[in-house]
Amino acid sequence: MTFDELITAGRASKELVMPATWSQGRATFGGLVTALLFDRMARMVSDSRPMRSMHVSFIGPVEADVPAVFDVSVLREGGSVSQVEGRITQNGEPRLVSMAAFAGGRESVVQVDGVLAPAAKPVEECQGLPFIEGVTPGFIGHIEMRWVYGSLPFSGGSGREMGGWMRFREVPEIITDAHIVALIDAWPAPVLQHFKSRVPASSLSWAFDIIHPRPALNADDWLLYKATIDQTGDGYCHFDARVWTPRGELVAVSRQTATVFG
Repeated sequence: MTFDELITAGRASKELVMPATWSQGRATFGGLVTALLFDRMARMVSDSRPMRSMHVSFIGPVEADVPAVFDVSVLREGGSVSQVEGRITQNGEPRLVSMAAFAGGRESVVQVDGVLAPAAKPVEECQGLPFIEGVTPGFIGHIEMRWVYGSLPFSGGSGREMGGWMRFREVPEIITDAHIVALIDAWPAPVLQHFKSRVPASSLSWAFDIIHPRPALNADDWLLYKATIDQTGDGYCHFDARVWTPRGELVAVSRQTATVFG
């Protein structure tokens, strides 16, 4: 199933079975399950209140081929801000818990533009990560990435930065905030480029903001992603990331803690 098909299926039922084609190791791709939960949370509030900030704790793996239950509740509806909680459970156990703030715009005398994108080679000059069944994660069959910064995972590289261009392989009708949520999480933790052989890794926690008013995007646009390691050690990697439009406009900011088993 494509991303858009899963979004549609998720809106029709409280339960959803994740297809194995969206795998990420023994779990379903975290960006997908977060985006599916986000879509449900966003539909609980007014369209005039876009999501400004979301925090996610990955309690356990959301498994493929097992019914996942999505629960969403509005904790508070203020004058301009809605606080919404979302959960995914499987077999009666919590697998993902999130909190998000949805807020309308306010008048302000201060306006500071978002950080502009760094220099990046054109998409056609960048190395892609091919989908190889049984080798690369299943979700790579749905999301395409072209490397600009850093090295490929498990290549024995060095440095703090990783990232490049990204988009869905099957172009959606429109790019929504849910699509952006999934794309942000597509890139591996930048520490993985330091390893010379494959090691498992998984997200522990994730916080991200989507900038609004959001810059205009065409459905087939390549978005630019760049992550930077703040610190890594004791089996954890702490890193920040930003996402920009092809024109260099800031779309989202992200902070993640990943567990690395190696």
